[in-house]
Amino acid sequence: MSERSERTTNRRGPVLLGVRHHGPGSARAVRAALEQCTPDAVLIEGPPEADALVPLAAQEGMRPPVALLAHVQDDPGRAAFWPLAEFSPEWVAMRWALERGVPVRFIDLPAAHSLAMREEGERADEGTADGHPAAGAEAGGEKRGAGKGDADGAHTVSPVPAADGPGEQEAGAEADVRVDPVRVLAEAAGYDDPERWWEDVVEHRAGRAGAGSGGEPGTDALAPFAALAEAMGALRETYGDGGHDRDPVREAHMRLRLRAARREFGDGIAVVCGAWHVPALAHRTTVAADRQLLKGLPKAKVAMTWVPWTHRRLSRHSGYGAGIASPGWYGHLFSAPDRPVARWLTKVAGLLREEDYAVSSAHVIEAVRLAEGLATVRGRPLAGLTELDDAVRAVMGDGSDAPSSLIHDRLVVGDVLGEVPDDAPAVPLQRDIARSQRSLRLKPEALERELELDLRKETDAGRSRLLHRLRLLGVPWGEPTRSRGGTGTFRETWRLRWEPELSVRVAEAGIWGTTVLSAATAKAASEASGAATLAEVTALAERCLLAELPDALPVVMRALSDRAALDADVGHLAQALPALVRSVRYGDVRGTDAAALREVAVGLAERVFVGLPPACAGLDADGAAEMRGHLDATHQAVGLLGQPETGQAGGNPTGRQTGPHTGRQADQPTGRRTGPRHLRARWAGVLRAVGERDAVPGLIRGRAARLLLDEGELGDGGAERLMGLALSPGTPPTDAAGWIEGFVGGGAGGDGGMLLVHDERLLALVDGWLTGVPDAAFTDVLPLLRRTFAEYEAGVRRTLGELIRRGPSSPSHRQAGAAPDAAAPGFGPGLDRDRAAAVLPTLRMLLGIGAHGFDDEPNDEPNDGLSSGLSGGPHDDQRDATRPADDLTGART
Repeated sequence: MSERSERTTNRRGPVLLGVRHHGPGSARAVRAALEQCTPDAVLIEGPPEADALVPLAAQEGMRPPVALLAHVQDDPGRAAFWPLAEFSPEWVAMRWALERGVPVRFIDLPAAHSLAMREEGERADEGTADGHPAAGAEAGGEKRGAGKGDADGAHTVSPVPAADGPGEQEAGAEADVRVDPVRVLAEAAGYDDPERWWEDVVEHRAGRAGAGSGGEPGTDALAPFAALAEAMGALRETYGDGGHDRDPVREAHMRLRLRAARREFGDGIAVVCGAWHVPALAHRTTVAADRQLLKGLPKAKVAMTWVPWTHRRLSRHSGYGAGIASPGWYGHLFSAPDRPVARWLTKVAGLLREEDYAVSSAHVIEAVRLAEGLATVRGRPLAGLTELDDAVRAVMGDGSDAPSSLIHDRLVVGDVLGEVPDDAPAVPLQRDIARSQRSLRLKPEALERELELDLRKETDAGRSRLLHRLRLLGVPWGEPTRSRGGTGTFRETWRLRWEPELSVRVAEAGIWGTTVLSAATAKAASEASGAATLAEVTALAERCLLAELPDALPVVMRALSDRAALDADVGHLAQALPALVRSVRYGDVRGTDAAALREVAVGLAERVFVGLPPACAGLDADGAAEMRGHLDATHQAVGLLGQPETGQAGGNPTGRQTGPHTGRQADQPTGRRTGPRHLRARWAGVLRAVGERDAVPGLIRGRAARLLLDEGELGDGGAERLMGLALSPGTPPTDAAGWIEGFVGGGAGGDGGMLLVHDERLLALVDGWLTGVPDAAFTDVLPLLRRTFAEYEAGVRRTLGELIRRGPSSPSHRQAGAAPDAAAPGFGPGLDRDRAAAVLPTLRMLLGIGAHGFDDEPNDEPNDGLSSGLSGGPHDDQRDATRPADDLTGART
């Protein structure tokens, strides 16, 4: 053993325990070494500002994974994390010391310096692209397999020099290369994968020992650290600092802290740090030299606390992640070192059974045998994830890869979310959020889940307010999604997942107030004053109503009125109207007085009505496509605004009084000629003006005609008349194709072609026009039509093709002298009774009605309602007097 390695493990001096962060083998070895050495103090690589937080790690409320969070007090967005898992050597050392009353000190470069240096532009290579440091950058960083091996925060992406001749290269050339020592050692051992080499040499071999040891019983627990220190010493002699420019500064601070600890506690000290730093800490330097390296470093005022972390974040290779590909597997190796393969496959079998896979104990036994056999053949001391995955695929998955993604997501990575004690330091806003979470029984979880809310219930309404307020503050704990349980406005569906970096967002939002309500109110008022467009203000008004911020709403309303009065652009007005109308609607549902918002919305709609027809004239293709979107949005907004107001049937599911307009009749205007019916009538007139104006592009005219048809405003033959005019020979083919796209397009707001499927008269008009397009113009029309019909589903296109090939449908078979069926508006010529009768058996079965034949309905029994519309029995005359002939359901009263 070399003199240097003897100094690293000298019992008469500090014991230097070089580790690889987040390694279960290193964690067990550290515990065994501490049991053997019983030091008087433990020094850990980490920010010294965290010394005061160490006692919290001993509380019952602290459950890893957790992380130390440091942020600049004046700018909380400048932050860094130091994650710790249950299998992290630093966490094991900290808990060992706390259980025995041994002092713990952190010795790395203070976060006050590292965050300030980053702000000044001396950003470390560990930092991410967005300017945030990588997890643990500056202190016990976590990047694995692509850094210095000891994971001190370096992210190596450059090629590594060949292991067979590194000494031939100049040190200056090596300064530009970021060395991954684990990769160098793995290549020297003949491995092409450094992670596999590390697992075979450290993790899996340690996993075969007892639960409380780092090796076989009776062996020296310090021997592995001596061997690793010697290897790292040789690498440091060859590569220097390995291209990590900040390491000399960090190591100088570590040596100063080590000297101070020796003066305080003597030589009985254990130091847990990255193995890469061990040779530098063992190297003898002067105090003056180390202080010179630290002289003039910038400094910032920082705050530090514990925050929960997740296994999923530990697996990230960038951002705040630690770069551990399999934190769940590492946690399993640490917690179950005896028979880890059998225990792991038992977990896998339990998971697959929960997902309805047929897995028995026999599958587990055979999978264990196969995994251990593969490990033996491949020369591995213990079956790793590669062997386990092969065994699961062959034995439990029947050769399928389907279970692999499930196992990787739920077990290999996992969704474990740590916990921190309530008395951990936190900004007041964070404490208010925690109180709200407890009172609303809304626990943060790492696993993504959906939450259905019924706003008629007080607890669910409170949850909705909290989630909307947090979103307004920039803390997206939940994202709203489309509800699958219903379409009522009293329902909300959220997708929730708590991410660790949300703690930074909360700290940033703390500048707005000490409670969620006050902070959201202050930020909404600030955004209203700084909003640049009318659409931004209307969207903000909607968010204020959803979050129920009564103190912010007047400020937003003043800004909304000012911008609406000054903005004359119809596109801006039409873009702002939908959010404003939704605000009126949600205000009614949530029991909020939205009368002022309704007045602004009605005034905005009137201005859109006046300005829309001239704004649609003379547009090019791009402008027409944009205006079509405004047309659809305005139509939807008018439909909501034209609904009965609060107090009418279905207007207020909560049943609460909501303001001075409560109880108003649906037809009673909210102002002078602005009632719901009047708004709808005015809008129908605007659509007619747009649809019949020749200067308007065909795309917009076609869309206006379709909206009128859907609202029943065209009357009998109205759609055919407009289509006939639009597709007449005098219309340019490209303009006619645009009209078709607007009328039957399958994009946003379209019906996917179902109108043409059910109305053969319109389909015949399109077919006749297309066959008459001149050859010279057909090439210009074809891309437009292809774009229109390509948006239809394959089944709709196939049905349309069959209808065109069949040609006009023949009249249904009727009795002689029978009058033809009346045609329903917008549909084909009458009812095809033969086709309708074909679905009756299936319909009876679905409705649970007696299974009678079509023509053998007993005359002495009451008709079931399905056959009575088609049977032609003796009661037909009476039936025809009470309901239309095309009614097959018998449900009319």
